[in-house]
Formats: sequence, structure tokens, C-alpha cells
Amino acid sequence: MNTSVLFSGRARAVGLALAVSGLSACTSGPTVAELDALTDAVVKASFRTEAQAKVERVTQTDETNRLCSQADASGKPLDEATAKAIEAANLKTIRWPSDGRFLGDWKQGEQIAQSGRGLTWTDGANTPNGGNCYNCHQMDPKEISYGTIGPSLLQYGKIRGVTDPNSEASKPIVEYTWGKIWNSKAYNACSNMPRAGHMGILTEAQVRHIVALLLDPQSPVNK
Repeated sequence: MNTSVLFSGRARAVGLALAVSGLSACTSGPTVAELDALTDAVVKASFRTEAQAKVERVTQTDETNRLCSQADASGKPLDEATAKAIEAANLKTIRWPSDGRFLGDWKQGEQIAQSGRGLTWTDGANTPNGGNCYNCHQMDPKEISYGTIGPSLLQYGKIRGVTDPNSEASKPIVEYTWGKIWNSKAYNACSNMPRAGHMGILTEAQVRHIVALLLDPQSPVNK
């Protein structure tokens, strides 16, 4: 859950939790839909909106998140048909560059990747968000602090043979990279990667800079 949404209504949350346990004890067990509804009620009773940190962030209002959360709770992966349907639906949400330019300035991309600021209730609504890329990925061989939830991105462009990211030959990997950053679930239904563009975390210009960081031969990623 997003800790930027503040706790409130603890007593109501406890009461709802007891209602869940009572329902389980008196019947053969609640349905998935009933549990989802009760969970949503508990969350809404326990959190409140504060500035730009909205309570909706921690409720299952998004069908993709709902299905992936259910699969995670069951301990079983999504069936192939559902996974493909999720990916197809998310692929339709990708907004491609409005001016046709996929690459920006890798130096600005590095700054965005390093920054984890943004979207908390104390951040200004007009302050640019960071991408927080290093929280999950290794990107620069000189960087000693990075997460390992996602794969290493060292030499991301070089490994994929991108010597000129503006060439026609590089177009497929450039488009894939843009799409993956914009909405990761278009390529992996229940990816842990944030849907940076689709969810409004990063702007089109910021996504352009991150793509440059990953694909520009002069970027530290590809050194």
C-alpha cells in the first residue's frame, strides 16, 4: 500500500475486519467478490485522501490490478487467456510520442532515473516526478546502490545491437522500450513495473528522456 495515504478510521476498520471473520465463521466462506468488497471497505475506512495522494491508489478500481491481485492472493499464475487479454487491453492504452520523437536527452533521463520523489502528499502537485528506476534496476556500472527486483539494464541498448537509435533497424526495440516504460503490463500482464506513462507518473517528455538513457550509445547504461 502507498504510505503517502494517511491512516484514519481505525475503529471502523477493526469493526469491518470482525465482520469478515464473522462471515467466514457463520457460512461456508465468503465469495471472492464479497471479500473484495469487504477489503475495499476496510481500506476506505482506514485511509483518507490527503492532497494529491488519493485513497483510490490503494483500492482495486483498476481491472488489471484486481485480476493480478487475485492471482497473487491465490498463489497461482493467471491463466494464459486472461493474461493475454490483460496485455491486449493495456497495449491499447500506450500513447506514442505526439511528435514522433522517441528519444530525448539521456542526461535528463539519468536525473529522472535517480529521483524517487513525487506523488506523496507533501510533494507539490506541479513538481515533476522521478522515475525511481534505480530502486529496481542496475543501470550504470559505477552506481553502487540499486535494487534487484527488476533485471539489470547494463548495456541495454548495446546488447540489443542499437548503434543508431534513430535508424530504421532500431525502430522495433525503440518502440518496445517506449511501450514498456509507458505501460509495462502491455507486455507482461502482472509485471511489478509501474505503468509510468499510463498512470501519469511520468510525462511524455520524461519517458522520452528515459528511452534515451537506455538506448543512446553515449549513455552510461551502454558504456
